[in-house]
Amino acid sequence: MPDLELTPVARAVMEKRYLARDNQGNIIETPEQLFHRVARAVAEADRMFDPGASVRKTAGAFEAAMTSLAFLPNTPCLINAGRPMGQLAACFVLPVDDNLESIFQTLKDTALIHQSGGGTGFSFSRIRPRGDTIFPAFGASGGPVSFIELFDSATYIIDRNQVRPGANMAVLHVSHPDIEEFIRAKTRQQGLQNFNLSVAVDERFLDSLERGGHYPLIHSRTGAVVGEKPARKIMDMIAESAWECGDPGVLFIDRINRENPTPGLGRIEATNPCGEQPLLPFESCTLGSVNLTRFVSDQGIDYEGLERIVTLAVHFLDNVIEVNRYPLRRIEEWSRTNRKIGLGVMGFADALIAMGVPYQSQKALDLAEQIMGCIQQTAAAASARLAETRGSFPAFGHSVFPEKGVMRRRNAAVTTIAPTGTISLIAGVSSGIEPVFAFELQRKVVDKVIEQVHPLYQACLDKGQTPPKEIFQTAWNVAPEWHLKIQEAFQKHTDNAVSKTVNFPADATISDIRRLFDQAAAMQLKGVTVYRDNSRQGQSLSACPVRCERCE
Repeated sequence: MPDLELTPVARAVMEKRYLARDNQGNIIETPEQLFHRVARAVAEADRMFDPGASVRKTAGAFEAAMTSLAFLPNTPCLINAGRPMGQLAACFVLPVDDNLESIFQTLKDTALIHQSGGGTGFSFSRIRPRGDTIFPAFGASGGPVSFIELFDSATYIIDRNQVRPGANMAVLHVSHPDIEEFIRAKTRQQGLQNFNLSVAVDERFLDSLERGGHYPLIHSRTGAVVGEKPARKIMDMIAESAWECGDPGVLFIDRINRENPTPGLGRIEATNPCGEQPLLPFESCTLGSVNLTRFVSDQGIDYEGLERIVTLAVHFLDNVIEVNRYPLRRIEEWSRTNRKIGLGVMGFADALIAMGVPYQSQKALDLAEQIMGCIQQTAAAASARLAETRGSFPAFGHSVFPEKGVMRRRNAAVTTIAPTGTISLIAGVSSGIEPVFAFELQRKVVDKVIEQVHPLYQACLDKGQTPPKEIFQTAWNVAPEWHLKIQEAFQKHTDNAVSKTVNFPADATISDIRRLFDQAAAMQLKGVTVYRDNSRQGQSLSACPVRCERCE
């Protein structure tokens, strides 16, 4: 096994959140033992398909990939694999229908998911608007925002003693009569601390936006048109609120559904907390990320090595679906029906720096497409090979793949670009596809303050060189339109969606953000999120996007 090289921050994070403890709270495993535990637990799935399979060999390959920090699965898998909880998925979407029974059943289900380390997304678009009559009690509805506030309060109570804080996504369709209240819901600084918000916009709204026209408001209970709004006014309002507090983001919901792999099973209405994983109600998804810095060579990217780790990672993530102990029976049924996995990347910005490529450059865009194209193609091929011995996902016959000439596929989706949160801290690399946050910083982990200097930045200093500004750019040096360009490049080769925060400096204007939303609408993105520095109280580090601080 390769030696495990962890930074002080990585070790502190693992001690705080990941390593197993006894009943007295004492740590009882090392990081090396954690990876051994996870590898053995996940490799056991091989026996389900081949009684003579060499589980030990598979476990060794899984362990080597994690110990070398070339691949890491999502946080719940690292925490729970091989332990009593056994819940290994990160992303869930639950339905919220327009009745108290459904709402409070979903609240209960949310509690069970958060207890197991997962994050939840919901569409509240089916809830009747504020003030609508409730029969037979003849009361008045509080509307979607009142129930989002209920879920937010419950999340705080459920999660305040958990190792991993809860995270939620609330989605409301732009045609809902309460859309203005929803857009402004987080401008109260202390409101909805456990939720990200996104407005689902459809093509009809975007057409009205382009024309400067109005679009209809639809009563969520009756389906009747109850009014209309000027599209530009609503988008201005979204931009103003995002300028003030970072929320809401925008989901291009029709674009998401155009790439829904199983449209016959229903429309996608919501995503996980950071927006990168669109899911049907009761679906879950296990994520994993390849560390791109491990595949940088003197010639550029080692694509042969990248293909090997991607193939192994798809095997790993498909195994997770088998050994996972799901928090709800219906989640297990839907997760096994579509078998969605989400393989993505971390360390993209660090890899660019190592190759001397500016983040804001055509070369970076070309690399993004080449790297993700390789991962997508390799992951799809690996999924097809697994299907030869394990069978295609059960809903394959109701999916888009037969009409595309695809003969077999083990997983309805294989790729996702997640924010990677703490797993990128464990790997010691930049998160997801984001630029480096800062090259010198102090990070508070538990009760420790740890000073960090980016290793490539330090290497320049050690040589007596001034780090070139065009290469060593932070998230705040990257122009907003370049954030979008990088996002678009990765989205072209990603089944699901891309978690990407477009950073703005503190002196950015509402008009700046509004222009960015227009640019995003013109691109083939599935969503967009912005964050203006210091626009919220208590933000992590000194400019860290609030939306991603809980997503790991």
